[in-house]
Amino acid sequence: MKWTVQRYVLREVVQTWLAVTGVLVAILVSNQLSRVLGQAAENQYGRHVVLDLIALGAVMNLSVIVPVGLLLAVVLTLGRMYHDSEMAALQACGFAPARLLGPLLCFAAVIAVGLAWLSFFQVPQADQQVQLIRRSAIKEAQFGQLDAGRFRSFSGGDAVFYAERVDSEGILHNVFLRRETAGRIEVALADTATYSKAAADGTHFVTLFNGRRYEGVPGQGDFRVIEFREHGIPISTPADVVGPPDPDTKPSRELWGTGAASDIAQLQSRTSSPLMALVLTLVAVPLSRLRPRQGRYARVGFAIVVYFVYSNLLSAAKVWVEKGDLPPLVGMWWVHAAVLALGLFLVFREANTA
Repeated sequence: MKWTVQRYVLREVVQTWLAVTGVLVAILVSNQLSRVLGQAAENQYGRHVVLDLIALGAVMNLSVIVPVGLLLAVVLTLGRMYHDSEMAALQACGFAPARLLGPLLCFAAVIAVGLAWLSFFQVPQADQQVQLIRRSAIKEAQFGQLDAGRFRSFSGGDAVFYAERVDSEGILHNVFLRRETAGRIEVALADTATYSKAAADGTHFVTLFNGRRYEGVPGQGDFRVIEFREHGIPISTPADVVGPPDPDTKPSRELWGTGAASDIAQLQSRTSSPLMALVLTLVAVPLSRLRPRQGRYARVGFAIVVYFVYSNLLSAAKVWVEKGDLPPLVGMWWVHAAVLALGLFLVFREANTA
């Protein structure tokens, strides 16, 4: 009977966890979709950029969703069993709810291994990729596609482009180009032009055909007028601004042994996700116990409160470690220890009252 009951409960928890996690992922993706689409409209991202950002964002947030999904799965499954008197029948046969901790913690350990792989390897890579994609998309949008029928400024406003129309082959007609270099103004008028996107070094090219170029300094009379049959103009996009390295994107192997407060906080933060899965599973078993005539979802609210307090304390502890307000030895571990102590207290109290 022992293993039959444990297999039954474990199967129910796994099915509920898959369903809850799927719903949470769907909610997350829908929220990300609206936010990323707003950024795409503002910064003129391409379609492939939007899809990549949503996919990478979902990967980055799995380490947050999976622990809370596991907590809710245990609370919902055991809450249903209490509500349907299944747990009362098991207790009458001498099967204490604490005996479910073994298989549930084994399942949580498997989830914790997956979370460790995500937190230590996949999430930093995804975060780094997101930042690269955003920088590349913004940089590309600063130049943009040269559309016909409207003025287009780029290079920080130092260059202005206009084409009256574009034919089916992509050739621009009746082209106007103005740019400023070292205080000199250059204005070019051409019958046609072609445009090529960035080369490997980030340079765009506009090639003008059959036109005239005016070049000089405003207020001076030494303007040059040059007629040309073909005139290529390279336009460099702004260089990337290199800031201090972001600990969120650092590979985990680079965080070990550095001694920097930000690296220590980041390493402890990456350890928190798998630990949360184990600690929350321990808390969920006694937390899901219902009193007579309580609804099956009565403990869900308490479980959500426990998760948010746990998560917010971890976020606060991470900031305190980064600022040096907490020694690394204490770090974020005290939060896990406090919630673990709460779980053990609830387990022993339930064992003594059973």
